[in-house]
Amino acid sequence: IERIPKEYIRPEEERPSIGDIFAEEKMGGGPQVPTVDLKGINSEDLEVREKCREELRKAAVDWGVMHLVNHGIPEELTARVKAAGEGFFGQPIEEKEKYANDQAAGNVQGYGSKLANNASGQLEWEDYFFHCVFPEDKTDLSIWPKTPSDYIDATREYAKQLRALTTTVLAVLSQGLGLEEGRLEKEVGGMEELLLQMKINYYPKCPQPELALGVEAHTDVSALTFILHNMVPGLQLFYEGKWVTAKCVPNSIIMHVGDTVEILSNGKYKSILHRGVVNREKVRVSWAVFCEPPKEKIILQPLPETVSEADPPRFPPRTFAQHIKHKLFRQTDQEAADTPKPDE
Repeated sequence: IERIPKEYIRPEEERPSIGDIFAEEKMGGGPQVPTVDLKGINSEDLEVREKCREELRKAAVDWGVMHLVNHGIPEELTARVKAAGEGFFGQPIEEKEKYANDQAAGNVQGYGSKLANNASGQLEWEDYFFHCVFPEDKTDLSIWPKTPSDYIDATREYAKQLRALTTTVLAVLSQGLGLEEGRLEKEVGGMEELLLQMKINYYPKCPQPELALGVEAHTDVSALTFILHNMVPGLQLFYEGKWVTAKCVPNSIIMHVGDTVEILSNGKYKSILHRGVVNREKVRVSWAVFCEPPKEKIILQPLPETVSEADPPRFPPRTFAQHIKHKLFRQTDQEAADTPKPDE
């Protein structure tokens, strides 16, 4: 097609900020998303370890997003995860449709092309595959792609290693708030309850990229989000009043602080506004893993240690489910409580 359907065209006031992503990624100068080298994060050398941890905490305070390098997940494994995801999306549409989700029935796991009610009502220029990847007892392998044959093994192993990295990062962020290492992890559900949900985003080439977005501006509701991508630029962060394009850093994993950690830290760590931009030359694929607390079991609110007379609570107490509804539908907590859930 030469023109995109009108449902994908962004509102006029948004369009001037959508530029050529390849040109923007090459630009030097201006603020850049920080790169944090995790090599020394558990070093025996106290000075090395503290320097590394301080860099991570600083990036979480200043930006709320960073490229992690030397993160400990083998390149061979991330390459397998990418090959499996790209293999799934490379299949004919009728093969992918076998895994289609059923949003009307409240089932969001599977293949689809619109995950949420976006605030704008416009469609986003992407397909996706969404499913829970950890803990294993909460995953439903029956809806995981059978083709490519390595999809299940590679994704499971990646999820397991990412879960260990989550523990490490949360420990460092806990220390940064003056808390014991395990505190934030406990507050988001611990090993049994913290869910890792993977969303593979597939952004086709777009004939009019200056009119569309792959994913509109949002903050992540998660505790943390980890993102792999196929080295095609597309991620933009809203930093100090401007859209900043993230450079492609080889062998890195992008990590976002999500709303959940922002709330628990009473805003000391940032959940940054970001969006996905598309282009006419290359398909972009990203693998986002959202680390989410249980929907109803935990009340999200600033931890007592992060609150003082000078810094009162910035967020009202809500369950994770209420927080999602508040964001997606701009509902009040009472309206959210009165809305039937998909499985009711």
